Amino acid sequence: MTTMELFPEVQGFLAEQKRLFIGGEWVEPAAGEYFNVENPATTLNIASVSKATAADVDHAVQAARQALEGEWQHVSPAQRTKLMLRLADLIEEDAENLGQIISLENGKPYSNAKNGEVVVTANVIRYFAGWPSKIEGSTIPVSPRTGERMLNYTVKEPVGVCALIVPWNFPLSMCAWKLGPALATGCTSILKPAEQTPLSALRLAYLIEKAGIPRGVVNVLTGFGEGAGAPLAAHPGVDKIAFTGSTGVGRLIAQSAVSNMKKVSLELGGKSPNIILPDADIIKAAKGAADGIFYNQGQVCTAASRLYVHESVLDQTLEELRKHAAAHVVGPGLNEQTTMGPLVSSAQFDVVKGYVDSAVSEGAELICGGGKPSELGDGYFMSPTVFLDKQEQARVAREEIFGPVVTVMSWSDVDELVHRANDTPFGLAAGLWTNDLTQAHTIASRIKAGSVWINCWNVVDPASPFGGYKQSGWGREMGKNVIDAYTETKSVFVNLG
Repeated sequence: MTTMELFPEVQGFLAEQKRLFIGGEWVEPAAGEYFNVENPATTLNIASVSKATAADVDHAVQAARQALEGEWQHVSPAQRTKLMLRLADLIEEDAENLGQIISLENGKPYSNAKNGEVVVTANVIRYFAGWPSKIEGSTIPVSPRTGERMLNYTVKEPVGVCALIVPWNFPLSMCAWKLGPALATGCTSILKPAEQTPLSALRLAYLIEKAGIPRGVVNVLTGFGEGAGAPLAAHPGVDKIAFTGSTGVGRLIAQSAVSNMKKVSLELGGKSPNIILPDADIIKAAKGAADGIFYNQGQVCTAASRLYVHESVLDQTLEELRKHAAAHVVGPGLNEQTTMGPLVSSAQFDVVKGYVDSAVSEGAELICGGGKPSELGDGYFMSPTVFLDKQEQARVAREEIFGPVVTVMSWSDVDELVHRANDTPFGLAAGLWTNDLTQAHTIASRIKAGSVWINCWNVVDPASPFGGYKQSGWGREMGKNVIDAYTETKSVFVNLG
């Protein structure tokens, strides 16, 4: 394999000890502690990053509050739009550097990072840049009992200081999903990236500074959940929490918010059903199923990890899945031939391997994969893995794995299929593959999921709402829906006599 050389800008960025970004300044952590960031493809340390603590959280919240009540409230909607468009341009201009940084800390192939995640990040910021001048109130024809003439109108105001806690699987674009609406609505933010992938957020902070966004509007705290994330979620000076991550941590976030009744939005886990009907184009459906689980090493909250295949096309589908799994080149993200990188960490590798190792004893049949490719040395690599478990007996068929592991189940009756597809605590996404328009819409209407894709998978657009039913979350990201999550509605009555 041919390995890319690091760009000079990236080399310089990695060599610098990373400080916290608070109040528009790069500051040392209060406790003076740092931690190392690991390249999951080599297990080698690539950077030293500040370890934030509760004292740093206090500092960042104070800076965000000062910005909210100071300069930022006087920046016009048109000017907010200009600043955000400038940031989107800078992200695109820095795409090569950002792509390498993401690949190094997360493991994903460079091409996916540069041409996928960086492009999405710029597009999300650019979409929300159009919103500041379109956040409107309304006049309401009220009927007061006293008989006076009343003018009643509403205004939308920023919810305030926001804690934005983002995951490691899409370390840059998840920042944009939350920063976009926060900036558009006039909020200020403290961004807390995952400890496994803090470098993307720090590079973004550099671009935010370069774009001219006022000091304290965006602050970045790197560190761990216990030392930084928990104090941030519980801080009385925070007005809203937006979190993407596991359902278990989401519950803790929600409990922390009770202290001062913070607004909360949660985008959590999934175990998404992907359904192939007997009339589907099996070649396209199998490719879509493979892409739906193997993309980003399966580390996607909407991963198509439960594949329901009609019994009449089961053998053909399994053969196609074998082909797609075998075609993947597993290796370091900076190797030009790589199509699937490593899992993000040793801990995540152990989780995925644990599920794989237990699956056969629990009733699943291993079709392909199941281990680390023999030719690879260090690094947390896992082969694309396919199990057959017709009756969903094994944990791999029921629990979220967050790895390149799909479990195939067969079905014959539509009513039973819908019951099985909905028989999960999650409800983030689902998919259907069919040429029968009636079946497509009928089944889609019966599936309990926030996103349903027909003859496609993982199509996401900043204009369209994204979120889940049941334990997959609270609220929606993206689109006009998310604007309400970052604003308060004020009703004003004026007595006209």
